[in-house]
Amino acid sequence: MKYLFLVFLMNLLSQYAGKPLRRGGSYPKSFEDIKNEIAGYTDIAKAIIDLAVHGKAQNRSYERLAVFADTIGPRLSGSKNLDAAIKYMFSALQKDGLENVHLEPVKVPHWERGEEFAMMLEPRNQSIAILGLGNSVATPPEGITAEVIVVTSFDELHKRSQEAKGKIVVYNEPFISYGETVQYRVRGAVEAAKVGAVASLIRSITSFSIHSPHTGGQSYQPDVPQIPTACISVEDAEMMSRMSLRGTKIVVHLKMGAKTYPDSPSFNTVAEIVGSKYPEQIVLVSGHLDSWDVGQGAMDDGGGAFISWEALSLIKDLGLRPKRTLRLVLWTGEEQGGIGAKQYYQLHKENISNFDIVMESDEGTFKPSGLGFTGSAKAREIVKEIMTLLLPINATDVYDNADGTDIDYWMRDGVPGFRHLRKT
Repeated sequence: MKYLFLVFLMNLLSQYAGKPLRRGGSYPKSFEDIKNEIAGYTDIAKAIIDLAVHGKAQNRSYERLAVFADTIGPRLSGSKNLDAAIKYMFSALQKDGLENVHLEPVKVPHWERGEEFAMMLEPRNQSIAILGLGNSVATPPEGITAEVIVVTSFDELHKRSQEAKGKIVVYNEPFISYGETVQYRVRGAVEAAKVGAVASLIRSITSFSIHSPHTGGQSYQPDVPQIPTACISVEDAEMMSRMSLRGTKIVVHLKMGAKTYPDSPSFNTVAEIVGSKYPEQIVLVSGHLDSWDVGQGAMDDGGGAFISWEALSLIKDLGLRPKRTLRLVLWTGEEQGGIGAKQYYQLHKENISNFDIVMESDEGTFKPSGLGFTGSAKAREIVKEIMTLLLPINATDVYDNADGTDIDYWMRDGVPGFRHLRKT
């Protein structure tokens, strides 16, 4: 993990190159001048790498995260744990000596999963491991008992729509990539409800399973009935698929006690190192502080939040004062659809011309390979030059696109964006 925050940090050095990443393709210096200026920061880059990898900051981000995750635990939107996490980070950022540490109010959804279980009753009794998906409605108190229809795609579901009415739809979709396959988790309940199903169970969106269902967000549509929905393990989805292909009747009993409460008050947590020359101009680094409720949220997204904090810590520890303001934002309510980021954007978009770069880490903090970048072709060439400063940690690649729930609003309006990519 110590390598990943360096990827973020070194890209903050773009601030020293005039305004090379500004929108509209206006560059006050020649590309050769910019290359030479970037190369002039080789010694600073080395100092940062040495501090993080070999110096007193070695493993610091990991140790901070371990204490935080062990102390606070899961941080579901609307929960007391998330409130405690925000208070913890507010205090920690102040103690770290960062500037303008403050909280910005946000209203976030408050959903709790309650008791939940599933049991296959035919062709034999078999417990089915489930995790309700975020914002799912509950079953009736007595549960739902219904025959199962297994499909591998939305196309198959709609072709068999007459068979699906009154049944529980089980999606056994093949895993292609997270970005492509997650549509079944997000839209599975809606598509099943459209054909009259009473519930949906989605194969977990993962390439690997140890009989472990994965939770995550899903979305209802206003004009479509809301039905209970949960993820099941890859193994159980495959088992029911095999049974179905043999023509075996499958009956499942599903009970979910989920509840949705009124929106709760929460906060985005903000800290800065104020710029020396262009303090009104912002380089934003971020991760989200909330998590789901069935783990510690150490990787999603404690790691991303803490390496973003570490970027500012390293700058501060070395006594560097950037020309532009480095702003850390720890989002709230990301797992419910980027709620904190959306409200932050609405609050600050009137000053969008002052946002030079937005960055997000939310893909796991393993050994990085480089950065995903969204911006102009000219800006991409500058980014490639900046990335050469990361050659000592072999993380120099620049990939297309910087998709990220919490920064998409800004990128759609033309602000250049970064998202780290990692080796697995």
